[in-house]
Amino acid sequence: MGSQKIFCIGLNKTGTTSLHKAFEILGYNSVHYSSKEGNIQNIIINNYEDNKLLLKGLEHYDVILDWNDESILDLYKVFDQQYPNSKFILNTRDLDGWINSREKHVLNISDLQNLQKKYPEHTWYNIDKKAWEKLYHQHHKSVKDYFKNRPNEILEFNLFQGDGWEKLCDFLNRDQPSVAFPFANKSPSVIKKRIKSIKRFIKRKL
Repeated sequence: MGSQKIFCIGLNKTGTTSLHKAFEILGYNSVHYSSKEGNIQNIIINNYEDNKLLLKGLEHYDVILDWNDESILDLYKVFDQQYPNSKFILNTRDLDGWINSREKHVLNISDLQNLQKKYPEHTWYNIDKKAWEKLYHQHHKSVKDYFKNRPNEILEFNLFQGDGWEKLCDFLNRDQPSVAFPFANKSPSVIKKRIKSIKRFIKRKL
């Protein structure tokens, strides 16, 4: 859709699958975690280590989602330098919901016990919630401080609190589609929160 890139720079388990589907509905060429070129995280890390443009091999994508391992979270600053005039989205959710979703995801890893033994200091495999909470606050503060004087280039987007087409399309200067905003990987508790948020939004419009 053009040379401008859109980078989703929030942590994992914050609605990246839903955002990916939303961007596809809007007509963007979006890539989420894995592509025909390979795992985008590995490609980006290899490009960084080789002192190349981070999107070398991925230039044809408009939107990059779910690329940021905990070891490379600050690479959004390099994206900003290498791809000027880009847009950034801090996809987020409440701390407790994020930690619970992460824990559920890790507990479903089939080889978890072996991975825990192999990587005893790994906060992900060993579900170190205190470390996760620290990471959550540090990353949000880092992003907000970095963009504090550039409000038009960053959007904080919380799908789980009711953010949808209106907020996203206003940020991108795009018309809202007539279909419902996609909401993937949803749990019953999240659905209830989403319904309440939609009802509150409708009441404000009436």
